[in-house]
Amino acid sequence: MLYTNPYLEQCIEGPFSVFRDLPDKEKEFLIQDHSCIALKKGEMIFHEGNRPAGLYCLASGKIKVYKEGIGGREQIIRMVRPQGLIGFAAFITGNVYSASAVAIEDSGICRFDREPFTKLIRRNPDLSMKLMRMMAVELSFSNGRTISLTQKHIRGRLAESLLVLRDTYGVENDSRTIRAYVSREDLACFSNMTTSNAIRTLSMFASESVIALEGKKISIVDQARLEKISKLG
Repeated sequence: MLYTNPYLEQCIEGPFSVFRDLPDKEKEFLIQDHSCIALKKGEMIFHEGNRPAGLYCLASGKIKVYKEGIGGREQIIRMVRPQGLIGFAAFITGNVYSASAVAIEDSGICRFDREPFTKLIRRNPDLSMKLMRMMAVELSFSNGRTISLTQKHIRGRLAESLLVLRDTYGVENDSRTIRAYVSREDLACFSNMTTSNAIRTLSMFASESVIALEGKKISIVDQARLEKISKLG
């Protein structure tokens, strides 16, 4: 297939796309009603409480999905990697969004309309199974994070968050720098702690030679020890 937009090509053909193994005819059917959107850092995709306008897929960049808690404090639920689907549960159920999604760096997304997508999953059992597995993995991840964020101590929570970021976005060519330059505030919201505690704990990890810090760049120096801190909580 030829794609006129690089965002669309990434969403359909990217290595993590659930659509890449579809026959060309079904890919053409899916994309007959779509739009591609370039987002600047800080732009919203949708707000908690809104009704889905379509199914969103991240083509490039990074997206955080978060809920607002008491006093407007954010709790980041997950970070989306390229080819990840955003707001899938609300799209399928027809309910309002239970969380908000915003770009944390310049990003590109595609939006697919409901009718062709729902027709496609009804007639394609392989795609349906992929989507079911995706939801099962996300549910398992969410359950594990709930336990971690409520029962682990600060060091364990932050260590786990760094490992999740590494596993989600990978590392640079040096094999240790996490390819996600998130703010200290976002890292704190992802770890269920205050920003000051996140900064202090990062500094402690650096002084212990577990990680190295350079601006927003975080490098994992001692992976085994970071994993042990995360496991022990």
